[in-house]
Amino acid sequence: MNEDPLKEMTGPEVVLASASATRRDLLTGAGIPFTVDPALVDEAAIKAAMAAEGASAEDATVALAHMKAQRISRRHSGAMVIGADQILDLEGTWFDKPADMDHARKTLLALRGRAHNLATAACICRDGERIWHHVETPKLTMRDFSDGFLDSYLEDTGDGILSSVGAYRLEATGVQLFARIEGSHFTILGLPLLALLEFLRANGVVTA
Repeated sequence: MNEDPLKEMTGPEVVLASASATRRDLLTGAGIPFTVDPALVDEAAIKAAMAAEGASAEDATVALAHMKAQRISRRHSGAMVIGADQILDLEGTWFDKPADMDHARKTLLALRGRAHNLATAACICRDGERIWHHVETPKLTMRDFSDGFLDSYLEDTGDGILSSVGAYRLEATGVQLFARIEGSHFTILGLPLLALLEFLRANGVVTA
């Protein structure tokens, strides 16, 4: 008898095509059995090309999530492969993860006192074919924090914030940067988890 029915695997293998520790933690916390096989794609080049074509942040993040899932699904026969991506959109300007702490400071100064959108997509491919995708766009408004607060925040958090596209970690002291947040906490962390779980249950991947 399975002592933990939430983790009972009833369908195909699930593979996460991402190296993100946060996404791994979200799936683990939700009780989804999975393996990890990160996809390597030139995200910067793809985003630059799509931006030049006038694509929305939502369209770009879906395309990237699809590309990651599709690439990995070709080497995991029959598996449901999850790709995910996230783009920070500040009034039409897209932000990448900061390269260093100086870049992180510049990012936070650009976002300070303004609202930005966080287009977040997940895609599932099986044997190279997309069978599901979902995108959500939370809206986050940063408060007009002082330079002194910013200095203290950067010193306290360290380079751990370099893994966040907005140079903030909402699950930790980064929450103090914000005046208002509209959208799912899970989505902001990098995965539209509730929609993903609904799909996995509906398709017999995990116990409903």
